[in-house]
Amino acid sequence: MVIEKGYGLGESLRLLWRNINAAGVGTGLVATLFSTLGPGVIVMNAAKQGGLTDGQAVSWLFAIYALGGLSTMFMALRYRIPVVIAYSIPGAVLLGKVLGQFQLSEAVGAYMVVAFVTFLLTVSGVIKKVVDHIPVEIMLGMVGGVLLSFGVGMFSAAMKTPSIYGVMIVLFFIAISFKRFARKVPPIIVSMVAGVILLSVFGQIKPVQLTLEFARPELVMPSLSWQAVLNISVPLFFLVIGVQNIQAVGVLLAEGYKPPINAMYLVPSIASFINSLMGAHSAVTAGPSTAICSSSAAGERKDMRFIAAFFEGVFWFLFALSAKIAVEAVNVVPAQFTAVMAGLAMFDVFGSAFKGAFSGQFKYGAVVAFFVAITNLSLFNIGAPFWAIIFGVVTSLVVEREHFTFFSPRAGQAKA
Repeated sequence: MVIEKGYGLGESLRLLWRNINAAGVGTGLVATLFSTLGPGVIVMNAAKQGGLTDGQAVSWLFAIYALGGLSTMFMALRYRIPVVIAYSIPGAVLLGKVLGQFQLSEAVGAYMVVAFVTFLLTVSGVIKKVVDHIPVEIMLGMVGGVLLSFGVGMFSAAMKTPSIYGVMIVLFFIAISFKRFARKVPPIIVSMVAGVILLSVFGQIKPVQLTLEFARPELVMPSLSWQAVLNISVPLFFLVIGVQNIQAVGVLLAEGYKPPINAMYLVPSIASFINSLMGAHSAVTAGPSTAICSSSAAGERKDMRFIAAFFEGVFWFLFALSAKIAVEAVNVVPAQFTAVMAGLAMFDVFGSAFKGAFSGQFKYGAVVAFFVAITNLSLFNIGAPFWAIIFGVVTSLVVEREHFTFFSPRAGQAKA
């Protein structure tokens, strides 16, 4: 089978219903806030830069969140692992710069090319073979570098506004220290509620006027343009294959899961094809959202953290239905609030990634991958996470080549 075997959806849904808990639902909500408040604005800005109509912009937003939500719910139930299917945020930024050069139909054709090539490489087994032979330490070094900005953003906000964000962080750790209380009331929920109250007290919540109207997707017929393929498909392909999905694989490895790698590429490729028909760009497996849902914030039992991902999928689908309303509501809370919540939710993932990266056989490669990922710079329009893996592997081939075992998958498995 090309796609990994999983559980029956009905059986998993019944298991989820019996074990539904505040930590799972609350963490799913936190991940939703993180992935909608800021990224939603990025997509709308890209649509504006690219000269799309309001209807086309809302259709784009609807597609990426509706398909992302449905795909995330499927993955959560099928594999009982907290995998989140989203969309490429760097890809949206890229599209804001180039969409104005092409007809929307040509952009849609370019999106379909990315979906088709990703699908083809997955079903042929090429992607899994490549990913299986990347040393785990190097992947975790890359993940640590990518996620570092979330930790820095969290404490930067706390240092600048301690009366709000500093208090949120302190309360988070106080809640963790009371073990019995933390098992009943997730610390992340304590921090979120406290943050909303403090924002209200200090007048930081902005009232917005909402227009009650459901999103309406608009279908777009594709057309093929080689210029669009070169300017859109090529950079998007590398973002999907080498930057976005690989982050999520590394995050799950850091948390002790066995990622269903083929499914993590195949499902987004199918979602990407459907997305494109509504003028939306490529779906991916989301690193940061997967990190939030796979963290201890989602509950003590790792086998039940898929509940957080499932509910993020539910919230995403609801967001998609009300995309036009949601776009107007994104400025209700400051961006720092979302940054602090994301950082707190991923706190355990930081530790797991750093421990796994720098305590194994490929330490030099992991350190290089870590520093390259921190730069967040692009080379040839390809993001830093991709180059972090490349430069990390090259470094290890030079100075740690004795640890490579090319004929057995998952060489240099990080030690627990």
